[in-house]
Amino acid sequence: MIKRLVDYGIRTGLIDESERIYSTNLILDVMDLDSYDESEVCQEHKNYGDIGDELEDILSALISDAISRGVINDDQVSKDLFDTKLMNCITPRPSYVRRKFEKLYEESPEEATDWYYKFSCDTDYIRRYRIKKDLKWKTATRYGELDITINLSKPEKDPKAIAAARNAPQSAYPKCQLCAENEGYRGRMNHPARENHRIIPLRLAGEDFFLQYSPYVYYNEHCIVFNKEHTPMKIDRACFEKLFDFISMFPHYTVGSNADLPIVGGSILSHDHFQGGHYEFPMARAGYVRKFTIRDFPDVEAGIVKWPLSVIRLRCADRKRIIELASIILDKWRGYTDEAAYIFAETDGEPHNTITPIARKRGDSYEIDLALRNNITTEECPLGLYHPHSELHHIKKENIGLIEVMGLAILPSRLKNEIALLKEYILEGKDVSTEESIAKHAAWVIDFTKKYDNINGQNIDDIIRNEIGLVFSRVLEDAGVFKQTDEGLEAFERFIETI
Repeated sequence: MIKRLVDYGIRTGLIDESERIYSTNLILDVMDLDSYDESEVCQEHKNYGDIGDELEDILSALISDAISRGVINDDQVSKDLFDTKLMNCITPRPSYVRRKFEKLYEESPEEATDWYYKFSCDTDYIRRYRIKKDLKWKTATRYGELDITINLSKPEKDPKAIAAARNAPQSAYPKCQLCAENEGYRGRMNHPARENHRIIPLRLAGEDFFLQYSPYVYYNEHCIVFNKEHTPMKIDRACFEKLFDFISMFPHYTVGSNADLPIVGGSILSHDHFQGGHYEFPMARAGYVRKFTIRDFPDVEAGIVKWPLSVIRLRCADRKRIIELASIILDKWRGYTDEAAYIFAETDGEPHNTITPIARKRGDSYEIDLALRNNITTEECPLGLYHPHSELHHIKKENIGLIEVMGLAILPSRLKNEIALLKEYILEGKDVSTEESIAKHAAWVIDFTKKYDNINGQNIDDIIRNEIGLVFSRVLEDAGVFKQTDEGLEAFERFIETI
């Protein structure tokens, strides 16, 4: 298995044949072995259709051996820390990765990102064998098709790992999982290993940023663009400039930012970052409810997007004009109050209004979608008025961040087992409310099963998936500050008139 891991590194171009002995010795060190006899190696092994499957088998065998000899503990976090250390033995140094990327970028930006994404998979930073376990489908709605995923690639900690993390010494290094200091970091029980992680430096709006891919890849080439400094998220004119700088550098990518306020923001507000990728999101395919022209900006195409959230789209060949108008809209929205629509710019000094921006290229034109957000809470909706309401929490309770704003649901892994149990109960006519693990779905099941004359073993998978997608559509509607109704669009128009 040690030989096969080195062979894998050579075959994928991570290392050169001349580095075989060096890499072997690094692996022996990690495995806590003092000797190695290649003459004893068995050359027979099965053929793999997927290179990721082969790597999984190699690493699994090495991990099992290390556990059997007491080199590591037998829990998921320890295994992940260990196999990352193994992969670092065949992962090039950062300087090589950056030079390679820069050279390919001179040929074309797409060649550079194609190589970097494959590299991130080959190093096992992106664990292909976990990603392919994710459940994915599309659901047709009044807003077009939405993308639904149940994420199974992010490992859940077992009780032993949770206890070890709780007892582990606390550290402020790296400050968060987005910091540049993660590159090459060995990890610990409460922080993932990043020894096989390599990042690409960028310059955006005069500031130093880095490019990396998400290890969980919610969509094709899911990238993260993060500030070199550990500085908080902030939506402002400079943010728009950075987004357009990025898509000018990588015109085949979409890029956006989470909002900068709790509830409507992402999971990490403490570190300035964007997310993007080589993917067309459902929102990008949505048309307009109506177009309008803003005074002093007749050259900028503008309109309300037919989307469950409240989105203004701007398009123009001149990015500076879009940035100028987007900044005006942001400033207007920050201070906008419409009591009739229950929109308040602030309460007791706490600001509520912000924007989730998404930028892309359309041929020779630049385009930005501005999703208007508000994080006000009420007694009835303590998690947020413009947040998934309680009757939908059985499917989605978490915040609606950038990726979901664009129409891609990231649903919790618990749903996989719950769906399997729901199928059994529905097909056998059993009462869903009597089983604790799925009782939360009971009212929903009663409601949607009435829509179908015949639910059977052949169609139940499609039915449940479709109904989950429709719930996600309602989740997005809850997040919209102006609803897609006559009354909601009238309120939207009142805001547009202030621009």
